[in-house]
Amino acid sequence: MGSYITRRLLLIIPTLLGILTINFFVIQAAPGGPVEQMIHQLEEGGTSLTSRISGVGSSEVRAATGSHESRYRGGQGLDSDLVERIEAMYGFDQPLHVRYVRMLKDYLLFDFGESFFRSTPVLKLIGEKLPVSISLGLWSTLIIYFVSIPLGVVKALRHGSRFDIWTSSLIVLGNAVPVFLFAVLLVVLFAGGAWLQIFPLRGLTSPHFSDLSFWGKVVDYFWHLALPVTSLVIGGFATLTLLTKNAFLDEIHKQYVVTARAKGLCERRVLVGHVFRNAMLIVIAGFPAAFVSMFFTGSLLVEVIFSLDGLGLLGFEATMGRDYPVMFGTLYIFTLLGLLLGLISDITYSLVDPRIDFESREV
Repeated sequence: MGSYITRRLLLIIPTLLGILTINFFVIQAAPGGPVEQMIHQLEEGGTSLTSRISGVGSSEVRAATGSHESRYRGGQGLDSDLVERIEAMYGFDQPLHVRYVRMLKDYLLFDFGESFFRSTPVLKLIGEKLPVSISLGLWSTLIIYFVSIPLGVVKALRHGSRFDIWTSSLIVLGNAVPVFLFAVLLVVLFAGGAWLQIFPLRGLTSPHFSDLSFWGKVVDYFWHLALPVTSLVIGGFATLTLLTKNAFLDEIHKQYVVTARAKGLCERRVLVGHVFRNAMLIVIAGFPAAFVSMFFTGSLLVEVIFSLDGLGLLGFEATMGRDYPVMFGTLYIFTLLGLLLGLISDITYSLVDPRIDFESREV
C-alpha cells in the first residue's frame, strides 16, 4: 500500500500542473480582466483608486483624458502611460509565458500573492473564510451520510413496504426543492422573516462569542449553523439514500449471500459481515465528490442568504471581479484537497474490504 500511496502523491503534481495550465490560459484569454476592471472604475469616477497606482494622483487621472488609443476596451479616454502603470501594478507588463512560469514557481512554494482588489494576501483571505466553509461542508456531509446510509439499509430490507414508499416520496420531494428556496423558507419561518425569531440570521457566531463559556460557545456555534446546514442537507438525502438502497438490494440477491445463509450464518452476520462491506464500496467512492461539492460549490447561495462570508462567496466575487490571485489560489487549494480526498477514499476502500489490493495495480 505504501508504494501505491507514493505513486498517487506523485501523480498529484502533473494533475495540478495540467489543471492550472488549462485554467491559466483560458482565463487570460477571457475579456474583462483586472486591468479593464480598473480602467472601468477610473472612468466611472473612482479617482480614489489612483492611490494604489504608484506615482499617479487624482489630478493626473483627470488630466489623462484625450484621444489616446488603447488595446483595452473602454480605455481610449485614459493616457497610455497611466494604462501602462496599471498593467505594471497587476504584473501584466510581462509576457504571458513569463507570468505563467512565475505563477508555477510561486504556487510550488504556496505563495499565492495578494488579492488585486483587497490588498490582502490570498492565504490570509482563504484562512479567514475557511471556518465558514468547513463548518457548512463538514456538518452537512456528516449528517447526510449518517442519515442516508442507515435509511438506505432499512429501505432495502423493507423494500416495497409502506415505509419504503413514504420515505422515498419524502426524500425525492426534498431533492426537488432548490436549496436557496428552502433556505429562504427557513428564514421566513424561523429567523424573523414573518413568523418566528428563533434562530440568528447573520454570521457564524454571536458578537459576544468570546465572553461565553466553553459549552456556551458550542451551543452558540451550532445555533447559528442550524438553519444553513438544514437547508443544505434537505436535498442531499435522496441520491445517497437511494444509492445505498440499490447497492444493498443488488448485493442481497447475489450468490455468495445465498451460500452464506445456506451455511447457517445468522442474518445479522450475513448483512453486516458480507453485504454491508460490499455495498458500501460504491457509497465510499462518491464521498470525495460529495464532500468537495458540498464544501465549495453548494454553499454559495446559502452563504449569501444567511450572511456567511465563506469560500463560496469569496470565489464567486473573485471570478466576477477577475481577481486572478484569489481565483487561482482557491482553485489550487480546492483541486489539491479533492485529489487528496480521492486518495483517502482509496485507502478507505482497503479498510472496508481487505480483498481490494491497490498495490498490485497500476495507478
